[in-house]
Amino acid sequence: MYKLCFFVPETHLLTVKKALFAMGAGKIGNYDSCCFEFKGQGQFRALPGATPFIGKENIIEVVEEYKVEMVVEDSLIKHAVQTLKLSHPYETVAYDVIKLEEF
Repeated sequence: MYKLCFFVPETHLLTVKKALFAMGAGKIGNYDSCCFEFKGQGQFRALPGATPFIGKENIIEVVEEYKVEMVVEDSLIKHAVQTLKLSHPYETVAYDVIKLEEF
């Protein structure tokens, strides 16, 4: 089991979650569409050659984003990361994949 964590602007929060849930992410026992999310601020600066979804090149941007966490079965994690990248609006998606131990 893995935990997939990612940051997404509110405009695409539901779109990305629905895409991941549709491919099987977020399933815990007899429950599906499970995740935890919280709102915060992200910061970045687009370097020359970037095509930012939000902001402009060489300017530090601070944007409201959601951090979303959900579990993903071992056999689905690569597909989940692909789905995240395809459904997310950012040129480069910020995400973590964490291997979980079961006790």
